Amino acid sequence: MTAPDPAAHPILLFDGVCNLCHGAVRFVIERDRAARFRFASLQSDVARELVAKAGRDPDALDTMVLIDADGAHEKSTAILRTARGLGAPWSWSWPLIALPAAWRDALYDWIARHRYGWFGKRDSCPAPRPEWKDRFLG
Repeated sequence: MTAPDPAAHPILLFDGVCNLCHGAVRFVIERDRAARFRFASLQSDVARELVAKAGRDPDALDTMVLIDADGAHEKSTAILRTARGLGAPWSWSWPLIALPAAWRDALYDWIARHRYGWFGKRDSCPAPRPEWKDRFLG
């Protein structure tokens, strides 16, 4: 696997069976005017390799992960860094990074615990739309 340079193309790893996560990926794709972001499901071999390379345990992750020029970021930090990369108005959420990560991640974890019940779950990760296929790794 040849992953893109995360400085030029940050990589967002997501739960491939989670409907909320798929919605988040669509949200990013539709607002990423420069087509910078790349994507892979956490269940993919590509994501497992990227996570391991970042010094994390691939079996212990069930959260959004952003790999960018500054390393691997999880949970609310991944979300805020992604929003910042989308530009205004989404980047206006960046000052929330000043809140303690424990507070931000508590909200993230609460939503994550309920995501399948609220938004549903798929049996497998669906193929991306043809026009988005080149943005997905693996």
